[in-house]
Amino acid sequence: MGRWVQGLRDGIGFDTMLVLFALLYLFFFAGLPLIYNIVISFQSVDVFSLGSLVHPVVGIDNYTAIFADPLAQRVLINTLIFTIGSVTIQFTFGFALALFFHQRFPGATWIRGLFLAAWVMPGLVVGVLWNWLLSGDFGVINHVLESVGLIDEPVFWRSDVDTSLYSVLIANIWYGTPFNMILLAVGLAAIPDDLYEAAELDGATAFQRFWTITLPMMRPTIGAVLALGTIFTLQQFDLFAAITQGGPAGSSTVAQYWSWELSFREFDFGRGAVISVLMIVVVLFVSLIYVRSTKAETQL
Repeated sequence: MGRWVQGLRDGIGFDTMLVLFALLYLFFFAGLPLIYNIVISFQSVDVFSLGSLVHPVVGIDNYTAIFADPLAQRVLINTLIFTIGSVTIQFTFGFALALFFHQRFPGATWIRGLFLAAWVMPGLVVGVLWNWLLSGDFGVINHVLESVGLIDEPVFWRSDVDTSLYSVLIANIWYGTPFNMILLAVGLAAIPDDLYEAAELDGATAFQRFWTITLPMMRPTIGAVLALGTIFTLQQFDLFAAITQGGPAGSSTVAQYWSWELSFREFDFGRGAVISVLMIVVVLFVSLIYVRSTKAETQL
């Protein structure tokens, strides 16, 4: 024991100890909750039996109940629309902003910093902000649209079944675009300027330089941004809680919010865990695709 302590004092084995503590942290705060979530997805767990160590095992009944629920199809469609719409538009806007701020002009760094201010805000604060902007009675967005003549009467974005999901989608696009921008800007900065100068001397147009230099060189970064964007979007909960609460009539309910509703409103923790498990599978699938594509890039 004394020799081990002396070794730590001399710096020997200190790196091993740090790795061990990191693994223990991941096991207790990530591994155990994940295992517990998977276990209770096969059990009947409610608010009265949650504190018990033993729960009735129901097998796959929770899974069949989720897929048989009339709301399941609506939730799946909402989740796909929200995820694909958010990731696609955030990436497109983020890439455009990254290309714009990659140019050298006065104040570019400061303006880019202002964009990042939106991303560092807590999600609940952003949700409250957009809850006010999208208000049907006194919202700024309705006021602007009425002023320019695009609408004749207020639109109740948050309480209309046709617009509730898109109101959260708009807020999430605004929230996540700066994150895409900063990651893509880092990828752009890593491309040598010599490549662009040589292509310009050869007579390549701006589009040709973008297509033959920027996109191929940015492929690993683009894969990372799309994968992280998908994962972060599937985790988005605060905006739904602050803007629509999944309503009206489930029109803006997505998988992550439905899991919370089942667990903490209906106190059916087993079915709530089922949705969490299914979302974990999707996240692992997205991560696997990203890792495999990155590995293929490095082997080229």
